[in-house]
Amino acid sequence: MNNMRTVFVDKIASVTQACSLSHELRIAADIPCEEGIVVVVEVLNNKSTYNSLELTSGRMAKVTKGDIVAGALGHRKALFGYSGHIPASLKPGDVIQMLNIGGVLGVCDSATPDKGKPFDCKVLGTVLTFPYLGERIGVPAKVGYKPLDYAAPLDVHQVPVVALAGTCMEAGKTAAAGAIIARMRHRGLTVDAFKATGVSLRRDILAFEDAGARRTMIFTDLGIVTTTAKCGPALTRAMLTEMSAGKPDVIVFELGDGLLGTYGVESILREADIRAALSAVVLSANDPVAAWGGVKLLRERFGIEPCAVTGPSTDNQVGVHIIREQMKVEAFNAISNPAELGDYIISHLGLAAQPPKAANE
Repeated sequence: MNNMRTVFVDKIASVTQACSLSHELRIAADIPCEEGIVVVVEVLNNKSTYNSLELTSGRMAKVTKGDIVAGALGHRKALFGYSGHIPASLKPGDVIQMLNIGGVLGVCDSATPDKGKPFDCKVLGTVLTFPYLGERIGVPAKVGYKPLDYAAPLDVHQVPVVALAGTCMEAGKTAAAGAIIARMRHRGLTVDAFKATGVSLRRDILAFEDAGARRTMIFTDLGIVTTTAKCGPALTRAMLTEMSAGKPDVIVFELGDGLLGTYGVESILREADIRAALSAVVLSANDPVAAWGGVKLLRERFGIEPCAVTGPSTDNQVGVHIIREQMKVEAFNAISNPAELGDYIISHLGLAAQPPKAANE
């Protein structure tokens, strides 16, 4: 590839994790405008809110004007935050925006007032990798450890599966998943966990690891920056099959965004084989009306009976009572009663507590 040059980057975004980039990179002026292509940009403005970047280490770093950042092209259609698209063409000097704190880059179409305007970023070039041994032939870097197989079959190897779905973004799904994982670990169970839908950010699966998950995955690992109805089912099948092959006692996974959204949750739950693999579905809801609507959607649109409701709708006994009485579904708060939520899910799955495993197991 022509016009190669060396740049030194200040921050490497977590979306590029699988590329194992160094801070000294070779870039080129020819930029393929495709999802997942890794590019280097210069930040052009300062922000007082939503001004951090998740690094490949998992740490959050403040971004300032003049920073040189490695991120990846992607789109985003978020209810809260920035929405944007991948441009049809790009060249060095063009200005695009940072669409999320995981380092997704594209053209911003809309923003919510609480986040302010996004970071403007001047494009410097696309990052090159050199996969051919002994040859200096540069290939545009792309996110993911391996490409998604859209024809991947589903086999959960009889491992119980718990899915966390929400009424929208920021409904408490990750907190609930963490509570369930932690309780399962306390009771001696081996738990693997993944995030099936959303926009690239490793924060949630890091939270799963902090709660005790043995192994985690996210859709970005399979080369997808932002999930859609097209890729959602294949991603879910691929990660369920791969993780269950490791023989955990249980798999817990989060469906990012909400039951009504653009990230593919609905397309996943419409698939009969995926529904059949789900041993329990936990709904996170922001308020009792959202809980009512979410339960109704699960039952009537997908034929799924939710195992329990959690989220802000259960922040006090009033909400818990309303959900239990009017929706006939158990309700637990993942923050104030995490053990109670976890124990209920364990009982629902019919899992018995296991003796603690040796350190080398």
